[in-house]
Amino acid sequence: MIGSLFRAGQLYTQQSVAVFDHDWPSLAQGVAIPHGLYDLQTNEGYIQIGTSHNTSEFACDSIRYWWMTYGKERYPLADSILLLCDGGGSNSSRYYIFKQDLQALVNELGIDIRMAHYPPYTSKYNPIEHRLFPHLSRVCQGVIFESVKMVQDLMTTATTCTGLKVFTTILDKVYQTGRKVAQDFKSTMKITFDEFLPQWNYTVKPELQVI
Repeated sequence: MIGSLFRAGQLYTQQSVAVFDHDWPSLAQGVAIPHGLYDLQTNEGYIQIGTSHNTSEFACDSIRYWWMTYGKERYPLADSILLLCDGGGSNSSRYYIFKQDLQALVNELGIDIRMAHYPPYTSKYNPIEHRLFPHLSRVCQGVIFESVKMVQDLMTTATTCTGLKVFTTILDKVYQTGRKVAQDFKSTMKITFDEFLPQWNYTVKPELQVI
């Protein structure tokens, strides 16, 4: 949350900083919601910072921004994208609202997206959990967030001895909560579930567009 709110950690300053000892939302001036992607090939992290709600639409917008800004330039011959991700949150493996937004994204990009969700209690094995997120937490430790731009600038400074680079942007859009899946989505979706652990592994293909 943005504002003069307590955050764990140590911060070296030339004078004391007065903050509220509780981080109640009513005391905040806004929120900064990071959604991250990590490229295993290039050792690069891409953080999209939302300012409203952590929804499936926000997760798909983050994927879209990465692909349109970086992905298709670095992998021009790619015909599919493999995403390793947690099983909960805005990209939950259980909720069809995420699959519906993902289908819309795939239709727009015209490229397959293969999802591999980590089962419950195993997300710690996801490379992003130990190659990107800890270093973002380190640079933000103890810092009082005065603005979303400050969060963006801090995360950009995260690096490691192995050469990690972090690119950030702000997705300043209001995302609606409580959205429902279209009634006919399950019958029209182009999603193929794997034979092995289909609840966590599936591929989304573009729908044919009739002109």
